[in-house]
Amino acid sequence: MRKMIPVARRVLGERHEHTLNMRWIYARALYADPAATLDDLREGMTLLEETERTARRVLGSAHPFTESVEKTSRKSREVLSAREGARSIREAVEAMTSGLDGKLVLDDATTQGHEGDA
Repeated sequence: MRKMIPVARRVLGERHEHTLNMRWIYARALYADPAATLDDLREGMTLLEETERTARRVLGSAHPFTESVEKTSRKSREVLSAREGARSIREAVEAMTSGLDGKLVLDDATTQGHEGDA
């Protein structure tokens, strides 16, 4: 699909319904893939934003296709945001635990009042 979109754009034109539909399908496939990288998700989001603008200009905001692309854009944004958030959390945990060699280190403030609990 990735290779066919530029061909469709060149042969049919940017505004042709088949070109718009191919771009929409490809973007949906990118964000629906659980193995997609953040770069894949960003590519899909960019593609959806471009497709949404073109569909709105060519077909109008009330057209069912335009509304479908808008809905997909919202879902894609949510997926991208969640994945970016998960990455930030994972990086923070890794930064906090680096150098611990699997050992949990508690400071005095954490253990105060719990000496007899163990």
